[in-house]
Amino acid sequence: MAMAQLSHTGQKHKTSKESVLFPHKIATDQQSMVLVKRLLAISVSCITYLRGLFPESSYGTRYLDDLCLKILREDKSCLGSLQIVKWIQGCFDALEKNYLHMAVLAIYTNPKEPQRVTELYQFKFKYTKDGPQMDILSTKMSFAKGVSSEEIKKGSILLIRKLYLLMQNLGPLPNDIILTMKLFYYSDVTPDDYQPPGFKEDSSPDNLLFDGDPVNLKVGSISTGFHILKVRVTTESRRMRTLGSSLMQENGPTEISHQGLDCDEEEEGITKTYTLDLAFSQEEMMGPRKKRKVSEPVQLLPAGRN
Repeated sequence: MAMAQLSHTGQKHKTSKESVLFPHKIATDQQSMVLVKRLLAISVSCITYLRGLFPESSYGTRYLDDLCLKILREDKSCLGSLQIVKWIQGCFDALEKNYLHMAVLAIYTNPKEPQRVTELYQFKFKYTKDGPQMDILSTKMSFAKGVSSEEIKKGSILLIRKLYLLMQNLGPLPNDIILTMKLFYYSDVTPDDYQPPGFKEDSSPDNLLFDGDPVNLKVGSISTGFHILKVRVTTESRRMRTLGSSLMQENGPTEISHQGLDCDEEEEGITKTYTLDLAFSQEEMMGPRKKRKVSEPVQLLPAGRN
């Protein structure tokens, strides 16, 4: 399971294990799929490690250039990390079938209100006619078909760095949190009865709500010519206060937009909530309205924060 998180290390490490992170060449659908799945896994591990969701024992270590990657693994002493690994494996199943449109990792605090989130992460996928691509919601940076494998790998490493810097500089989450993941599909190709391992039909079709003042961040983009993945982070504006503008300018064009979701504001007493629109494009919304197929985990577990 190639799930990873990173932290800086003072020296460049060259080990035989580096080759498991990214394929040496990205010229086929299969090679692109490997890259996309590993970037998804690395991103999820980055989020869970730097947000302090699981103990150190839930991670192994890999090195990539001057980055020390913390790899989320199946830690039998931490049920939460075991569950996340199963969710990622479910995403892989849907990706391999070209069904998966978007995976949303959401964090909430009230078990009676799972639709009311305090932080979420969107991973959106597109598949080209020639094969897969990966895009992590880009602002300026993108890589089209024909770009060399080395440039694609360099762009992937840059995306990991940007996500790492963002996670490292966000303010802390509440103490008691619960994780869930929702999977959205391409309805025109996904069988109605399909569910990836570890998932079931979503029992709460209502829109997600965000407590407080949301800030939407578009992290970056990479395209292999076969797949595209987009990653968007939504968090509470108060957690952004430690993230200075100089950091964002110094480390690439991460886009920050306050209340940057297409969301509708509601007043409930003195607490503001926002209905979240999960960033489906205009062309995806054209044509007859059809109930969107959504999956949720079979089992939910609180994060094992130590």
